[in-house]
Amino acid sequence: MKNQMPAAETSVLQRRKFILNSIKSAAGLALLTISPSFSKGNNWSVKKQWTVQEVMDFVLKEGGLTPLKDTVDTIKSGKAEQIVTGIISTMFPTIPIIEEAIKLNANFIIAHEPSFYNHNDKADWVKNNEVLKKKQELLDKHKMVIWRFHDYCHSLKPDAVSYGVAKKANWLPYFKTGEVVLKIPTISLQNLVQHLKKSLSISRLRIIGDMNQSCERIALLPGAWGGPMQVSTAEKEKPDVLIVGELSEWETAEYIRDARSFGQKISLIVLGHAVSEEPGMEWFAEWLHPKLPDVKITHLASGDPFTWL
Repeated sequence: MKNQMPAAETSVLQRRKFILNSIKSAAGLALLTISPSFSKGNNWSVKKQWTVQEVMDFVLKEGGLTPLKDTVDTIKSGKAEQIVTGIISTMFPTIPIIEEAIKLNANFIIAHEPSFYNHNDKADWVKNNEVLKKKQELLDKHKMVIWRFHDYCHSLKPDAVSYGVAKKANWLPYFKTGEVVLKIPTISLQNLVQHLKKSLSISRLRIIGDMNQSCERIALLPGAWGGPMQVSTAEKEKPDVLIVGELSEWETAEYIRDARSFGQKISLIVLGHAVSEEPGMEWFAEWLHPKLPDVKITHLASGDPFTWL
């Protein structure tokens, strides 16, 4: 286990450095820059055809984002000069997502997470990977473009994932840009679990805690923030509940278990990685749609990869 920790922690730091920078610099300004665009009926210039590169540049411009030199948000398949026939937003560009995109005649997938099973999408991450090869062949056959939208997604103000989750959970009145803690009306842990299952459409959750505990201060960390961030948030913010996407069971879960043994009032809810961040990509599609009226934009949920028995 000791040999695994440095690589895992490095990956987590790479994945989350843009989120942390975004949180440090974010302010209440955020909701003024993005949210109002849904309702103001902005008159965006009409353009009949867009290339992939033009869409990418447009997203950065409209999001107030500065191009990043060190980022995983690059084209993973296809070419930047391709004409866009339709856009799909999703969490993971799974085979069913690619097949559905083909049916919809949408050749541009904007995915939050990797296409090829590792953070940097290195094709040689595992030598002679037959599944990866077949996936590349499918993408090439249908001239499908995949652009990863991870670092930029978390750099939006507000962070698209956190905002999307808060929106879907009906917590926007309690959401503050740049803050991970939300103060919601008092609710039992049991009812909070049921609310999250229903609002986020998650069939099963994993919980550590007393189901009768009253909850008011929640720390919302969807996705894979990593043990150091999850535990430091619990230490600093002292939330009633820590809500995460995924975790290393031998890190954050054991911290929560010991904290409770010492009498701390803290519980843990694990949503699952894909389903915890999917609302962010759903909201991104909603945000982009009125800005690109010439392009068909569809959100497809990649879903939970697990079957819970």
